Amino acid sequence: MATGRGRMLQHWLQALGQPLRGSGAGLGRAGFSRFRKGPGVRSVAGCAAQRQHARQELHCERPSSSSSVSLDRMPSEVLLQIFSYLDAVSLLGMGCVSRRFYHLASDKACGLGWAIILKGKSGKEHVMEHVNLSINHTAVSLAWYGKHWPCVATLSTLELCGVTPVFMDWYKSPTKNRPRWRSLIARYSLSHLTESTMIGCDRLVQIFCLDPGLLVGLWKKEKELAFVMANLHLHQLVERSTLGSATIPYELPPHNAFEIDSTEYGLHGYQLHIDMHSTGVSYLCVTFRSFFTKKECIENGYVKLTVIHLKNDREHLPLIGKVGFFWKTNVFDGYIQSCSVMNVTLLDEFGKPFWCFSSPVGLRPAPSRPDCPNSLGQRYYVDYADVEGRVHMELMWFAKFEEYFVVSLEVYLHFTKINHWFGTHYQG
Repeated sequence: MATGRGRMLQHWLQALGQPLRGSGAGLGRAGFSRFRKGPGVRSVAGCAAQRQHARQELHCERPSSSSSVSLDRMPSEVLLQIFSYLDAVSLLGMGCVSRRFYHLASDKACGLGWAIILKGKSGKEHVMEHVNLSINHTAVSLAWYGKHWPCVATLSTLELCGVTPVFMDWYKSPTKNRPRWRSLIARYSLSHLTESTMIGCDRLVQIFCLDPGLLVGLWKKEKELAFVMANLHLHQLVERSTLGSATIPYELPPHNAFEIDSTEYGLHGYQLHIDMHSTGVSYLCVTFRSFFTKKECIENGYVKLTVIHLKNDREHLPLIGKVGFFWKTNVFDGYIQSCSVMNVTLLDEFGKPFWCFSSPVGLRPAPSRPDCPNSLGQRYYVDYADVEGRVHMELMWFAKFEEYFVVSLEVYLHFTKINHWFGTHYQG
């Protein structure tokens, strides 16, 4: 919690409409004030003007040029003076707002970073701090690459940790002598780099997705590590990166179930923000508000929420550009088709984060279906699943427009998650 002047500054920042994403409050309604739902495209065979309008509307709204005060436009010297009033925890929160804020906050003794610890089968550890950072609207992407990776065959696990300096005057000490506090975020088994977890490849590398949110690139020829990328949703990122230990991840506070039974008549008033992107490139950025599902929409232990209906082409949305994943190392870079990173934030009817994730995903060809003529274009599926829910997206590629269109989007929430959230006892 910020001290006197720090709290006053936080209130001032929030009054300017600049939500402190990544702070203890998490992502609430204010965090999505800059997004709106992209309009449905009247017809996938519509005119070029309609598609251009859809492209423009899909992008997030920018602050008005007439705004009298904008933090992003302030000189670095002014921001550094403002940050000087914040304590370490508040600085960590500010560091998750943008790349610029991250570097400025670090200059004021914040020092938050992320590292991977590659553990060998013999017990030897290889520690690497991130070399690249990209901040999206709702997530952070971190990359590791270099010339001196240990041999994959000798490794057993990979641990992702947040690292912070033990002492506030850390910048006065040589880098190799700086004591760091590790907060374990996730642990991955490298034995899972198999064909079942591979989501794409090009002529140089193969990429594998390990849950949660880790992408591992292997050189195709040597089958050795090329790069690692971690995708971290901003919701409670500061807590996960600082409040755990070197061996135990940060444990979320106990959730107090709501007294009302919102599931009695289905789920109502939910808000979904979803974006698909690669490094520096956005393919989709859209928010859906006030959608709902009836209690009868139950499938195999999940409640189904239909966000985009297949048969309603007014809801169909274009993806901007050809979807692909851009990768980079200190020697080569490349592009893998039909892969991207998907960020999803689902807010409940009270504006509380209900389900959040950031993960690499791949497009896979979909089988034909009688209610969707194949003559329109090739169809693809994008799927994500974890213990709390699933996302199923259906895309169609139209060669005439050289664009993908999202023609169906469904969210499935597991009954275990719903019962935990509302204190109910539903059976799937």
